[in-house]
Amino acid sequence: MPVLTCRGLRKEFGDHVVLDGLDLTVDEHRVVALIGASGSGKSTLLRCVNLLEELDDGIIELDGEEISDPRVDADVVRRRIGMVFQSYNLFPHLTVLDNITLAPRRVHGRARADAEAHARELLDRVGLGDKVAAYPDRLSGGQQQRVAIVRALANSPRLMLLDEVTSALDPELVGEVLALIRDLKADGMTMVLATHEMGFAREVADQVCFLDGGRVIEAGPPAQVLGEPTQPRTRQFLRRIIEAGRL
Repeated sequence: MPVLTCRGLRKEFGDHVVLDGLDLTVDEHRVVALIGASGSGKSTLLRCVNLLEELDDGIIELDGEEISDPRVDADVVRRRIGMVFQSYNLFPHLTVLDNITLAPRRVHGRARADAEAHARELLDRVGLGDKVAAYPDRLSGGQQQRVAIVRALANSPRLMLLDEVTSALDPELVGEVLALIRDLKADGMTMVLATHEMGFAREVADQVCFLDGGRVIEAGPPAQVLGEPTQPRTRQFLRRIIEAGRL
């Protein structure tokens, strides 16, 4: 059974259709990269999966259970999904350790000592073990984004959603975050990531989905979609990416 199934997703903002009958399936331990121009629906798709946006039509299932029904408790669903945004979204008045342990303690009822021990273990793993008492404004962008990813991992999610997690970073800091995502893939984490990093999508993804006009226009292994696309719109998009030196 797939971890995530999306069928016929439709989302409108006023007269603007952002998702237009989109279908997507993500199997366990797989990494799916969403690519496409700005406005193609990548971020909206992730927000809908995390129930931050309400669908106008369609069904989302997590491990075979429909989560898009309005009667479903969104907070309960989000305990099984980790989401990382491009803007970090760390609480500026909390230390790194408190940022990471807040949800495990308040939402999952984990004892403080257990939550903190787990957080320290994760921070050590990503090279930030010495930052437990630091506040976000004392960290670089790359460090803040790694903390944001650790915060999502602290809840032991079934599925990770990553929305352009390197777009707000200086180029020299991008590698820190991409290295962490590589490690998560090696651990078998199921992930859906929206990215403009085509080279990274080629390297880490099991499947690449090209979105255009709120639909998946083309999907397949990275070598096929990025190297030998079959759809004219995909070829046009990648030609522009190549011309810009991003592939």
